[in-house]
Amino acid sequence: MSKKKIVSIEDRIPKLKQARKKKANRRLIFYLSIFFILISIIVYLQSPLSHIHTIEVTGNLALSDDEVVEKTNLTTDTNIWMLNESKIKNELAKNPIIDSVEVNKKLPWTVEIQVNELKQVGYLKKDGFFYPILGNGKVLTKLKRETSNGSAPLLIGFNDESMLNKMTEQLKKLPQNIRNLISEIHWKPKDDNKKKIVLFMSDGYVVDGTIRNFAKNMKVYPSIVAQLDPDNKGIIHIGVGVYFESFEDNTEDKKITKTTAE
Repeated sequence: MSKKKIVSIEDRIPKLKQARKKKANRRLIFYLSIFFILISIIVYLQSPLSHIHTIEVTGNLALSDDEVVEKTNLTTDTNIWMLNESKIKNELAKNPIIDSVEVNKKLPWTVEIQVNELKQVGYLKKDGFFYPILGNGKVLTKLKRETSNGSAPLLIGFNDESMLNKMTEQLKKLPQNIRNLISEIHWKPKDDNKKKIVLFMSDGYVVDGTIRNFAKNMKVYPSIVAQLDPDNKGIIHIGVGVYFESFEDNTEDKKITKTTAE
């Protein structure tokens, strides 16, 4: 018959004490780690490390980056974790030219503001100021500027609201790359053609046309210019027929004075 080893309580007590001590030490280390993590988080939140360092604005054309940032009230003293996305969206949505906004954190300290503007097709020049115009013909009178930023053509002489609406509707249909070539659009109504317009292009040409089917007619502008001598500027007629008339000819249209945007 085998003999069982008998361990006295006196022999086990030191081992039990050692096990309890190790367990207590592990528990202490765990609680201390939690404590220091919490302290580190508090210090981080109170330090400049948690402040916004960079604000990136994308998607804006009519509005400058500074104009967008100003409306958000964000500064380099703003804590990135205290960012109120809904409040920023609501503030920016008050601007009539902004359709929608997305606000995203890009850790560790960057905020990205993605702006989706309503399509601005031009500026209306009136009484020495420049007013943004949307594709639906709405003139943003509250956003008047002393200068034009050159991002859209100037509409000059459009004192008839119905003609202005027709013109902006055509501009909205026009491809962006062609619209960018237009510097100014003058409404020059005549007895036999109330919709007559004259355009000054950024490449030095003048376009004589009409509001009716303007977008369709202007789509051929790049192909017309490609066939012309770049050193011989003149008037491109895009009415019923399409033809070019050099500035060397003595024409009435040649006498139209170009209004500068500055």
